[in-house]
Amino acid sequence: MVEFITNVNSAVNGFVWGVPMLVLLVGTGILMTILTKFFQLSHLGHWFKNTVGGIFHDKHVTKHTEAGDQSISQFQSLCTALAATIGTGNIVGVASALVAGGPGAIFWMWVVAFFGMMTNYSENVLGIYYRRRNSRGEWSGGAMYYLKDGLGSYKGCKQIGAILATLFSAFCLLASFGIGNMSQVNSIAANMTSAFSIPATVTGIVLVLVGALVIVGGLKRIASVTEKLVPFMAIAYVLGALVIFFANISHVGAIFTAIFKGAFGLKAVGGGIVGSGVKLALTWGMKRGVFSNEAGLGSSVMVHSSSNVKEPVRQGMWGIFEVFADTMVVCTLTAFAVLSSGLIDLDTGAVLVDVSGSALVGQAFATVFGSFGPAFIAIAILLFAFSTVLGWSHYGSKACEYLFGTKSTIVYKVAFVLMIFIGCTMNLSLAWDLSDTFNGLMAIPNLIGVIALSPVVMKITKNYVARIIKKEDVKPMLSVFPEIQEEQEKAM
Repeated sequence: MVEFITNVNSAVNGFVWGVPMLVLLVGTGILMTILTKFFQLSHLGHWFKNTVGGIFHDKHVTKHTEAGDQSISQFQSLCTALAATIGTGNIVGVASALVAGGPGAIFWMWVVAFFGMMTNYSENVLGIYYRRRNSRGEWSGGAMYYLKDGLGSYKGCKQIGAILATLFSAFCLLASFGIGNMSQVNSIAANMTSAFSIPATVTGIVLVLVGALVIVGGLKRIASVTEKLVPFMAIAYVLGALVIFFANISHVGAIFTAIFKGAFGLKAVGGGIVGSGVKLALTWGMKRGVFSNEAGLGSSVMVHSSSNVKEPVRQGMWGIFEVFADTMVVCTLTAFAVLSSGLIDLDTGAVLVDVSGSALVGQAFATVFGSFGPAFIAIAILLFAFSTVLGWSHYGSKACEYLFGTKSTIVYKVAFVLMIFIGCTMNLSLAWDLSDTFNGLMAIPNLIGVIALSPVVMKITKNYVARIIKKEDVKPMLSVFPEIQEEQEKAM
């Protein structure tokens, strides 16, 4: 039976993370980029000023809500979303892409991120536009809501919208236990044992206790932790990677040359023929790029929709920055650290040491930091992976709320916390493979929704540009629901 499930899962996984799905993911990003007139480039200064730039000059970005308000700040929503996206994919995923696809994989990772910015933007715009309040007064938004109320509002699509919304929620719920929990904490336990000889059971007990304190407290507590943890871990890791970058700055030209030549097959990858080299670089770069920033999966929309923001486009811009920070900054610096370390032959893409994954990145850091390098990576994985667990606990909770009602979420949270211990102490390779598949399956209904509702995204973007950037007197598009539209207009 296990063998049958494994074979079926392998076939499904081969599709959901295969070339057709990657084409759909990137294609959606290209479509949204064209429809929004290359918003990520044409309004680069505007979205940068109103996201990370706003932290320093706009009090509304970081302002915490009052006691009775169940929403979170824009900055907290970003940190919680980044908590889920900046994970082991930024370390292990990048190393895997380099090993399997050579330096050229990094170029295709950048391509995926560039177009993925607008996929994530579109998801967040739709998330805010179609969100509503639950019985506790909390904002509830995500792909399930814009599938049901957005796609479902089209003539003859009511049932299709409802079915796709249910499928998305079910896939998200199942994926949250695996890719968002057990696989992450297992990486932590393995690294703690390897770097510091700490038994997996001890790691499991500590993580369960800390996880229970944060997760059971709900989104407000998760957000209050992630807004402190994420900037700290991201800045510490970026600084460490920058030290390696500047220590090997003389290799920058050779690294860029290897990346571009590898991407277009001007040199063979790993000694293979040119054609297969391009395919490997393209496939692994795109695959790990999507896995890292999650643009197109519809996951981070659920936390972005809980923001106290009024404008859908404002939260959409945080989605652009999320992908930029995750892939263009963190993943790129990881790749530069590995490629400048001498552990990979820049001419052929061949790995010169018998290690992979986090161990490869650990050895790269060791070339500058000595024995502290692997320990630094172990701590980075601890912070990255555990923050991913916190972010995904909210995603799974929202999926559970949609499927079974608000009261069911406490049962989900308790089960989620208990799974942390199981993930630390057991070998669950099939469960991880299944959850990886469910993670990919989330993208199918979500992308159908984004593509079907692309005219809505285009209209909302056009409306925002006319009002805010061109200063025209136009009625704002804030919500599909008249009562929420009126409420938000009054609050502006």
